[in-house]
Amino acid sequence: MPPLSVVIIARDEAANIRRALDSVAWADERIVVDSGSTDATVRIAQEAGARVAMHEWEGYAAQKNHATSLATHDWVLSIDADERVTPVLAEEIRALLRDEPPAPGFRIPRVTRYLGRWIRSTDWYPDPQLRLYNRRHARWAAVLVHESVILDGAAPLRLRGELEHYPYRDIAHHLRTMNRYTTLAAQQMHRDGRHATPIDLVIQPAAAFARNYFLRAGMRDGAVGLLVSILNSYYVFLKYAKRLEISIPVDR
Repeated sequence: MPPLSVVIIARDEAANIRRALDSVAWADERIVVDSGSTDATVRIAQEAGARVAMHEWEGYAAQKNHATSLATHDWVLSIDADERVTPVLAEEIRALLRDEPPAPGFRIPRVTRYLGRWIRSTDWYPDPQLRLYNRRHARWAAVLVHESVILDGAAPLRLRGELEHYPYRDIAHHLRTMNRYTTLAAQQMHRDGRHATPIDLVIQPAAAFARNYFLRAGMRDGAVGLLVSILNSYYVFLKYAKRLEISIPVDR
């Protein structure tokens, strides 16, 4: 039965870290890599029984690769501090690891809690995340934002149990996070040689709204589904606007 290490990267996550760790209390090992918290994150993680390591922030993917390298065991479950493993998912993972798993990695559907309800529509669901993997055959891709795991020469399988996500306290927090992520996304576009044009500022957000609200059934979630669809569209607008800004010479 392969043992399992759970790794979490964190900074100033005192409000979330205990519940994340409690949701994986059944794992053989829990590691929190902290990048300089000024709140009680480290103390809470230690009290919850996790091994805490300090590591200066190098970016999302680099931080997660470092956390993976600290694991004692080859099988790793990577979750964020604002995520929780459901009992159904926990049992599914434990059952999977009773024998040698049939693939080197597994995608997990993620469901987001937003404004008091679970969102099972829009781009937010099922949002499959490759989080359970054999580290001998996997690595986090070196991107600035929306990092993901790359498997060496194999396709991942899918699990059914959900990973719960609590990313935003309210709309103001959502907008602050969006501002940070879209800056990184625009920089990644620039690195990748992807361009943005003025027409993209119209077409891309409109397409994103149509996809979220109509094709991916945001309308089923009422006013909250409409808000998520609009804000997901706004994310796309900001990403392309910031990428366009990089290409425009301005006085500094």
